Amino acid sequence: MRFVSFFETQSRPLGTNVELNILNLVPCADSRKETGQTTAPGNPLISAVFYPKEYSSIAKSFWQHSGEGISTRRAELCHQAFIDDFLIPSFNDQRGRSGRGLTATNLSFKGPRRYQKGSVANGTVRESTSESVLEVSVPKESSRNIDECAQFVEERYGRNLDFFLAPNAKLAIRKRIAGGLTTDINLEQTAEVALSSASVRRVPGFSEDDVYLYPSGMSSIFNTHRIMMACKEKWGPGCQFYGNGSAEDLDDLEKRCARGERFLALFCEFPGNPLLKCPDLRRIRALADRFDFAVVVDETIGNFLNIHVLPHADVIVSSLTKVFSGDSNVMGGSSILNPSGRFYKRLKETMGLEYEDNYWAEDALFMERNSRDFVARIARINRNAEAICDCLKASRYVKDVYYPKYSSTRHFYDQYRTPAGGYGGLLSVTFRTRLEAIAFYDALETAKGPSLGTNFTLSCPYTLLAHYTELNWAAQYGVEPELVRMSIGLEDAAALCSAVERALAAVAQVKPSRGLHLTGT
Repeated sequence: MRFVSFFETQSRPLGTNVELNILNLVPCADSRKETGQTTAPGNPLISAVFYPKEYSSIAKSFWQHSGEGISTRRAELCHQAFIDDFLIPSFNDQRGRSGRGLTATNLSFKGPRRYQKGSVANGTVRESTSESVLEVSVPKESSRNIDECAQFVEERYGRNLDFFLAPNAKLAIRKRIAGGLTTDINLEQTAEVALSSASVRRVPGFSEDDVYLYPSGMSSIFNTHRIMMACKEKWGPGCQFYGNGSAEDLDDLEKRCARGERFLALFCEFPGNPLLKCPDLRRIRALADRFDFAVVVDETIGNFLNIHVLPHADVIVSSLTKVFSGDSNVMGGSSILNPSGRFYKRLKETMGLEYEDNYWAEDALFMERNSRDFVARIARINRNAEAICDCLKASRYVKDVYYPKYSSTRHFYDQYRTPAGGYGGLLSVTFRTRLEAIAFYDALETAKGPSLGTNFTLSCPYTLLAHYTELNWAAQYGVEPELVRMSIGLEDAAALCSAVERALAAVAQVKPSRGLHLTGT
């Protein structure tokens, strides 16, 4: 288990030998007898690791930075199965070895109502994976208690989804990410839809087979790093962080490499968050080829409809949780291999050995349904974001607006902007005093929260949320404490601009106060 290995490595310097206990929840034998089914030895359905509470920070670090774990939908099914005694505990040793572990092959579960096939009628569905089939039966009395409102929500927002279609949903997502599936399709016919050569990512030999799905965006980054290490047979001592992504940063990287220092890979966003600056990918590519390191680009904020960066990357990663989904009800991530990249053959071979499809079936079904109108949503979000930027830039109360179109690195962005692409839906704004920033944020009539890429406009005091305990560290990279980040949604542009104007009017009411200026002006 990767967590156990990480925990041991991180706790060893503390000078203690920490004993871990692993609990596997496995299908019980009685439930198999009831259904007349048999199961073979294999992996448990779900596992939990127990550790002393004083080591919680180590466990949190793994969870926070690896993206590993299970989704709430998977947890919901397993929780109900545990309550109904279809899953039973099986404690193993520290390495997770047990002779009692069982694969959930043809096992019946009582589960949430949405796991039934069809509408709200009684029935049974099965969720197929490479290792198991979950058969979920729904008690008759549970469906009788569902009112018309709940039924409408279930049908309107995609909760009645046939698990048999999960593999097709994953294929549709991969084709959509590959750029060759831009229309709504019948999932039963997904395999028959060929990629259009005009809309693929314009890299020779590229197909949906080079797209890999993960449970979250962080998981795609973590596993890309893990695959890189396995591919190049390296385990680095740490990382070198370049917080500005500037020419000076690349000068320093080049000097380090020229002196003999070696790097596994360079990871970067395009554009970055929250200042929306873009690094010089062409120079990065040249340095990578010269000094033999890989380039991994996170295109989440730019997204592949606006920018085309695959030719200069070895791997593209993205959080599908954000604008690709838009509906804020499912998580997911992806990584894409560049078949023209210098490490492609080794990466592809390593993926064949190391990749695990842990994307929960129901999450895949939600993600596929949410992303069907991805193309239309991006176009509208691009327009709305530019309108908001224009409104902010016209105000004398605004200090800076951070957006790729108005950035000093716009020329780097434009090198990769697609013919119909815009500048995305994320922007940040700063004011001259703390009180003005507070007034603007408090009066801004949008949803408030730390995510981005939602179908509705979402604002947050980014630095305070993301770097509250390290404000001085963030400030050295130009990220001010009172920066307000806005992720623009699908609302009417005029209504959004009116909301921003009202917030700016609140700023105008702020009386100057000594000692609160951020810049000394």
